[in-house]
Amino acid sequence: MPVEIDPFHAIAISRAAHRMGAEGRSVIHMEFGQPSTGAPAAAIQAAHRILDADGMGYWESPQLKARIAAHYGETYGVAVDPERVILTCGASPAFVLALSCLFSPGARVALARPGYVAYRNTLKALHLIPVELPCGEAERYQITAAAIERLEPAPDGLIIASPANPTGTIIPPNELAAIAAVCRRRGIALVSDEIYHGLSYTIPADSMLQHAPDALIVNSFSKYFSMAGWRLGWLVVPDHLVDAARARMGNLFLTPPSLAQHAGLIAFDCRDELEGHIETYARNRDHLLQALPQMGLRRIAPPDGAFYIYADVGHLTDDSLSFCEALLHDTGVAVAPGLDFDPVDGNGFIRFSFAVSNDLIVEAVRRIRPWFAAKPVFGTTPKGVVVEPKDWDRAGHRT
Repeated sequence: MPVEIDPFHAIAISRAAHRMGAEGRSVIHMEFGQPSTGAPAAAIQAAHRILDADGMGYWESPQLKARIAAHYGETYGVAVDPERVILTCGASPAFVLALSCLFSPGARVALARPGYVAYRNTLKALHLIPVELPCGEAERYQITAAAIERLEPAPDGLIIASPANPTGTIIPPNELAAIAAVCRRRGIALVSDEIYHGLSYTIPADSMLQHAPDALIVNSFSKYFSMAGWRLGWLVVPDHLVDAARARMGNLFLTPPSLAQHAGLIAFDCRDELEGHIETYARNRDHLLQALPQMGLRRIAPPDGAFYIYADVGHLTDDSLSFCEALLHDTGVAVAPGLDFDPVDGNGFIRFSFAVSNDLIVEAVRRIRPWFAAKPVFGTTPKGVVVEPKDWDRAGHRT
């Protein structure tokens, strides 16, 4: 029988937000992790030229594969053969390729909770078994080597994400090395989602390839390169999985869009423009970290990277979806319910995406401040918990 997977509730929030916009309401979209900026200007210009000159078709750009491979040497000091780079239609297909190359139905794959909703649901859709590890304040909402060490029996695989969604937390290099060592010793295959690399505010994020050369690496042009709608990503695989990954890509997805590949190659040389986006995100992050505690949202996961604030609203609700629906209806600000990211404890959390303009962040705060001041309560059994400041400073370090 087909397996059942949970809905992605943020999509329902977004649909409602777009309906409100179509009715003339002013809506600020902070529900999805997508930059509000477009592709770099030079990439768009190149795409216009290609549209006029190239009929396009099924194609895999050798130049783009080589550029991505060179990126690992330039950024992480890791040598990658371009043939190990599989171009995909975004990170989601890359994730499907990675899991289907590594595991047979029934395999057990560990991952952090909270974590990206599609990890759990894609595992289920592929008849794999998610082994979710609760990660809270003590672990900075991240997987640890000690947690993997304690798992009995050892899982077949492990998914890590650093920076993570929904929290933005980064795993320090020494912990990544320890995780890699445990996985190597226990025979656990590693899949590292590095889609938020380049978006860091505290420490840079290491690639897992620096610690585990046989790890499978998922990445895309959607976040740092601000090209979500172009549907272009990649998967780095070890030599022995190249043929398996290429076979799956060809049969399941053919090739990524030709136009996106041309634009993506140019985007790699648009660093000044892209770094300007990070400066915007950093200002947004600072504004939210100052404003949200003033509204009573003092328990916030340390946002080291990405563009998210994962905030505890357990003193106000035990139904994060209804909470987000009401917030949207009353203020026009769309955010994501924690239920997407944590089916156990997520009803007490919401996620703000701050990948919008500075002006929109200021306006969003202006709208939601009086709403939170009124202390609306949602859910069948409100917790009434007094929220105290967390022992993390604004840079994400323990105080």
